[in-house]
Amino acid sequence: MTEEDADDAAEGLTYAETGVDIDASEAATAALIGAAGEFEGDYAGLVDIGEQYLALATDGVGTKLLVAEAVDDYSTIGIDCMAMNVNDLIAAGVEPVAFVDYLAVEEPDDDEAEQIGAGLREGAKRAGVALVGGETAVMPDVIKGLDIAGTCAGLAPKDAVFPGEAEVGDVLVGWPSSGVHSNGLTLAREAATRNHEYGDPFPHDESQTIAEALLTPTRIYAEVLDPLREHDANAAAHVTGGGWTNLMRMGEFRYEIDDPFDVQPVFEFVQSEGDVSDEEMHRTFNMGTGFVAALPEAAADAVVEATDDGRRIGRVTDGNGTVSVRGLELH
Repeated sequence: MTEEDADDAAEGLTYAETGVDIDASEAATAALIGAAGEFEGDYAGLVDIGEQYLALATDGVGTKLLVAEAVDDYSTIGIDCMAMNVNDLIAAGVEPVAFVDYLAVEEPDDDEAEQIGAGLREGAKRAGVALVGGETAVMPDVIKGLDIAGTCAGLAPKDAVFPGEAEVGDVLVGWPSSGVHSNGLTLAREAATRNHEYGDPFPHDESQTIAEALLTPTRIYAEVLDPLREHDANAAAHVTGGGWTNLMRMGEFRYEIDDPFDVQPVFEFVQSEGDVSDEEMHRTFNMGTGFVAALPEAAADAVVEATDDGRRIGRVTDGNGTVSVRGLELH
């Protein structure tokens, strides 16, 4: 590496340097789960209720809220909150059925609440779930601005839940993302505002602003659940925090990705503005592919045909926890 290259590398942003250490976060989550007791499932807690599982997933929107706050546009945030929970249930093979939200605010604001509520209703419509209520807490001593989280409940016959472990020889079928989704925004925000304001035209499409590009709501993958169940998917991964390393939730194999979906311009913008390495981008963001399933060879084409935009993107081979994508080896 030349001295110039070393200087460039030193200036490049990483997720940890902007305040989020993925490894530390996962360790803290594991400690919390260990203290709370045992539960089944990598994406959702499963409760045995006889012939079915009751499943619960809970999540929020993260620092995407700060982009919304900067431009006073909360219209898509509710969709994000719904999607982050619903997609986790789908990745477990569970049908989402009902959702409750929790909105914590510094002070009440009717316009903000209405925008978020409209987004939640739209998200519920896309997901096919019942929005059964929620709670708003006014806590000026705790909250600055607002935060929103939600919990989604789902049901699944015991034989419908995905085993959760891929098998060597499985085909990887993937579906494209809608953009950044609701992960990695701490890094994306830092990169985007190095030389720009949120209201500036987005360089790759000047019909929208930078904020609008970042606020594109998370895709909800409700349409993939039935085909995956019908064709005996072994496992699935919702590509969220940790980027492509989320595939290793399907087991310690080698995931060879030979046909990922195209990287959307918003990722090119973040990488360029933040001088972020290829590896860091793929360890932080979905980079165009938002959901992946591992299926037996004989079932893969049927699942692709049953969905609008799914396709084969790779294969599971012998290995010890590696994702090979775009010339990178992610561990």
